[in-house]
Amino acid sequence: MAKGKRKVPDINSSSTADIAFLLLIFFLITTSMDTDRGLARQLPPPPEKDQKMDNIKVKDRNILPVFLNMQDQLMCGNDYITVDQLRAKAKEFIANPYNDENKPEKSSTNVEFFGNMMVTKNHVISLRCDRSSSYKAYLAVQNELVAAYNELRDELAQEKWQKNYADLNEDQQKAIREIYPQKISEAEPKKYGEKK
Repeated sequence: MAKGKRKVPDINSSSTADIAFLLLIFFLITTSMDTDRGLARQLPPPPEKDQKMDNIKVKDRNILPVFLNMQDQLMCGNDYITVDQLRAKAKEFIANPYNDENKPEKSSTNVEFFGNMMVTKNHVISLRCDRSSSYKAYLAVQNELVAAYNELRDELAQEKWQKNYADLNEDQQKAIREIYPQKISEAEPKKYGEKK
């Protein structure tokens, strides 16, 4: 007695797309994403129409060269340092508390709430890095430089108003930014040792 071929029943797949879509939405909603890493930078305003583009020459004493090489070694000025030492070096350079002739020159500036202050308004921190340096090391250097400005601003705000810089009103913050303007110049990463 020959058996006939049995027909295999079809699986109803009409709702498969709906289930996949719901799973996708579920994982998008429940997955936490690390958004804390990155750099917050405010671009300078565009130049005015009739503004003359002069070649600005900066005195050597006003520049703090910071270089991160391909082995993630950090050079600040002429010294190799660790990332942990960078913040203190940057703070000393930005503030120039002892008016050292090898650090940025100070000029008298009339600042609201403070009156006449001696400010290193022409200082620049020049950051260069090798194209092969790691992003983690680059971020650590950036964080330390920004932290140096933040600490100086907090110290001044505490001294004047017994508050942190972030808790001050807009005019007070502007006054402190005049005393400690953030000036970090970043050159395009290069592969040092190869032809330009």
